[in-house]
Amino acid sequence: MYRDYFGIEENPFSNTPDPKYLFMSQRHKEALAHLIYGVESGSGFVLLTGEIGAGKTTLSRYLADHLPENVELALCVNPRLTEAELLANICDDLEITVAGSRYSIQDLTSSLNNYLLEVYARGGRAVLMIDEAQNLSLNLLEQIRLLTNLETAQDKLLQIVLIGQPELKDLLARNDMRQFSQRITARYHLKSLRTRETHAYVAHRLGIAGMAPETFQPGALAVVARQSRGVPRLINNVCDRCLLGAYAAGQRDVDAALARQAAIEVLGDLRSPGRRRVVAAAGLAAGLAGLAFVTLDPLNLGWLPRVSQAPAVIAIRDEVGSWPGLQHLFRAPPIDGTQ
Repeated sequence: MYRDYFGIEENPFSNTPDPKYLFMSQRHKEALAHLIYGVESGSGFVLLTGEIGAGKTTLSRYLADHLPENVELALCVNPRLTEAELLANICDDLEITVAGSRYSIQDLTSSLNNYLLEVYARGGRAVLMIDEAQNLSLNLLEQIRLLTNLETAQDKLLQIVLIGQPELKDLLARNDMRQFSQRITARYHLKSLRTRETHAYVAHRLGIAGMAPETFQPGALAVVARQSRGVPRLINNVCDRCLLGAYAAGQRDVDAALARQAAIEVLGDLRSPGRRRVVAAAGLAAGLAGLAFVTLDPLNLGWLPRVSQAPAVIAIRDEVGSWPGLQHLFRAPPIDGTQ
């Protein structure tokens, strides 16, 4: 909608994992180095984890696009499969003709092993990359572990890269996953961007799309960095809404006010979780205090006479009214029954 207005051909803040938009922060460089090391080492598993929207998938697509020509890649983006379905997916990606039944784990594994031996014999390598690996079942993880047994006397025939959310780390830390975890030779946890990196990230994506970095004023960048907490996917969502808002308002740049409104529309309540908890706790305390005031009726206002005149409530009121410093708050009931 706003592309014609800004004179650009594509959305600079799309959440599709386009490798050309990959911003190489220091942490992304470190993560990529771990992936490259794992692929080149040819032994064990490589593990990349990170929060939702941290840029793991984009990083993996970049790696896939920059693998050497002698490396063959099988990519699994939907790990909610059976063991046979996973093996069939690998064979399809590597264009392997299965000798036997595509529903037989033994036939699939045998066909895969024969092909990997051919690749190895001609000096090539094969990589299996599994995205969203936190969704792997225990049975599927065991099947994947068994794939590392496809090897020669010197090298593994299939290098496996697992990419997933933090739950994957927790899963592999379980006691019954020791055999799997011990085969991980490289692991990295991708964290969110720092404030300066967020500013550079926005400028980088604007530049790739052909827009000036000054499109976002410093105040707007500060809002984006603070409210997105440095998560690339949230940065994209807020910045995309900023550009839409600028188009609707007839502005050529994004100021802090527009960024705040965009963040509210995308993220909702902009108060921090801690502040929301404080406000909620204060509201609860005020409510309980009000309920106690009405129930104990220290001023004898008679709002809830059936409650405030109950023997148990009278006993509590007499006790509380005797506490030092609170006696002046409790008004004795009039003798003649009048206020």
